[in-house]
Amino acid sequence: MNADAVGTPRPRIEGRFKVTGAAHYAADIPVPDLAHGWMMTAPLSRGRIRDIDASTALAMPGVLGVLDHRNAPRLNPKAGNYFGPDGSLRLLQDDVIPYAGWPLALVVAETPEQARAAASAMRVTCDGEPHDLDFTLEHPAARPASTAFGPEADIGDLKAELAASAVVLEERYRTPEESHCAMEPHAATVWWDSDHLYAVDSNQGAFSVSEVLAALWSIDREQVHVRSEHVGGGFGGKGACGPQVVLASMASRRFGRPVRITMTRAQVFETTSSRPRTDQVMTVGADADGRLRAIHHRAAYALSPLSEYIEACTEQAKILYSAPAIRTRLTAVPLDVLPPASMRGPGATPGSFALESAIDEVAERLDVDPLDLRLRNQPTVTPASGKPFSTRRLVSCMREGARRFGWAARDRRPRSRWDGPLLIGSGMATTSFSAGVFPSKASITAEPDGSFTVSIGASDIGTGARTALTAVAADALGAGTERIRIRIGDSDLGMAWGAGGSRGTTSWSFAITEAAKKLRENLHDPVRPMTATVDTTTMIDFQPDRERQTYSAVFAEVTVDPATGEVRVRRLLGMFAVGRVINPLLARSQVVGGMIMGLSMALHEESVRDPRTGRLANGDWAGYHIAAHADVPDIEAGFVPDYEPQDPSGFNGLGEIGTAGTAAAIANAVWHATGTRQRILPIRLDRVLEQTTAVAGEPRGARSYH
Repeated sequence: MNADAVGTPRPRIEGRFKVTGAAHYAADIPVPDLAHGWMMTAPLSRGRIRDIDASTALAMPGVLGVLDHRNAPRLNPKAGNYFGPDGSLRLLQDDVIPYAGWPLALVVAETPEQARAAASAMRVTCDGEPHDLDFTLEHPAARPASTAFGPEADIGDLKAELAASAVVLEERYRTPEESHCAMEPHAATVWWDSDHLYAVDSNQGAFSVSEVLAALWSIDREQVHVRSEHVGGGFGGKGACGPQVVLASMASRRFGRPVRITMTRAQVFETTSSRPRTDQVMTVGADADGRLRAIHHRAAYALSPLSEYIEACTEQAKILYSAPAIRTRLTAVPLDVLPPASMRGPGATPGSFALESAIDEVAERLDVDPLDLRLRNQPTVTPASGKPFSTRRLVSCMREGARRFGWAARDRRPRSRWDGPLLIGSGMATTSFSAGVFPSKASITAEPDGSFTVSIGASDIGTGARTALTAVAADALGAGTERIRIRIGDSDLGMAWGAGGSRGTTSWSFAITEAAKKLRENLHDPVRPMTATVDTTTMIDFQPDRERQTYSAVFAEVTVDPATGEVRVRRLLGMFAVGRVINPLLARSQVVGGMIMGLSMALHEESVRDPRTGRLANGDWAGYHIAAHADVPDIEAGFVPDYEPQDPSGFNGLGEIGTAGTAAAIANAVWHATGTRQRILPIRLDRVLEQTTAVAGEPRGARSYH
């Protein structure tokens, strides 16, 4: 039996297809008689459409027609997403404008250039209404967030523990709206054949998109076939049914031809989704010896009234530290904004920025090493629920990360290291991210030539899922990887969890492993079929008696120029506990990419909206800054030995744990360099400059050489 594919670094199976152009994406799949759609979007945050004049556009060359709320096909208003009915899917159904960027009309033409030119000739008159973009934790419309991900923590006597604390910290932390910025813009190519709908779409789960499209059109799911063979990134922004595939299905139905919609980068920014703004207040009490007594995490996030969503910022406060009193309160603030969506490390990424910044501030006030403070307050069971941990190698991550980083040589005093005119600082942070599996269906066929065909509705959004699942199948079947053929990215392959929530690979691997077991049993009996199919729905415990998480410790070294406020990251090091690693090469790629995304969040990313209209002022890659290769000259990632006992193969997900925690580590390093706290992301030059010069007592623009 060959059982060494898992744990061996292997290059991506589809790499050659991608670099040679043989891999087809939603925007370049060849389809005959193809027409093209171009969206017109709302220039204001709230209002109504008074009039649409399409006469000039309709007379232009190549134009097939214009869809708007007056002539578009009617959709089922009850169709929704994971959380229930979703108003953002009701495109071109009425004259209401719920946010800036909302599609008002779709021009369809023979070429994308003709459609775009005709859209510029359209005349749309809108009546604006008072809009609300003013986001704060104390907003009068704030309401308790859904507890679908678990109840709030409310243990111990918070007031008494704070009163008994030697140190009490209460500070506010804010994170901005952020865009997912996947490399591939959203695109869909859609056509109808009688009452059957076919779509090639850029998404993170073909099966779930087929379910939503079926609901929108009030047809059976079996009448919808969605393919997503290759997807150029998602980060959560393609996790739900997107406007591109909905509008293309409407246009194809109306004009009787295949229709393709390929968004521009600006359209992706204004029309799809984003990570919501958060406003968080941390209250932490501790004894003089560094024992935490109380943690109170209050958080709010911006929400669109169109659909439900949970940005679970307070989860880490329930898990990471032991304290006699822990309370969390999460609220949603409905505003006239783009509907938010999960973005890499949802909840945990902004939440850990607040929590881990606050823990560092407590260490500062106690004059305790921040690593030591974290080590002193590690729980033996889940603090909020009392559940035992399934596996918890966070201490190993911290200790090994500190050793590799050289943390022991760090001088705790801020502003204690200089490199010529530059201040140098180092910081750290820890975090966790929930792990587990969701139902999926897998089939494996033993072929006459001795190979195996594995079919599962998984999605490879650039993570290397094909390669990882090939290794899992090879070991489960006792075959070499060269004998495994993987079929994914197709709704006809059956129900499967999408690529998201750090549960894609674990969910698919579980289904494949169980199907392989069944097939191997069949192979001993020539009467049994040579195909084995397994649906794991009834095999999963959705309320396990143990807390299943992944963990990380991130260390950062930064330089800060006190004359300009510029922050540069010199080093990033992350240690991760993610269960058994399937492919070290792909795993490192995932967590390194995650850390770079966390760096980008810390120093660069911020969607800025015009308060008068709600439109994005920087809704493209010229104005919205993201980290590039030059921003991270030295980055290291490692994995501590780990095995997840609740998974038959010992796996856990790792797609998001790299991002959560990184921003806090960088912010803590900036404090160590400058002696000033940055509680608002991103850490912009102007914020650093103002605070650093004030603390140092130096005139702005002066340089100190030590």
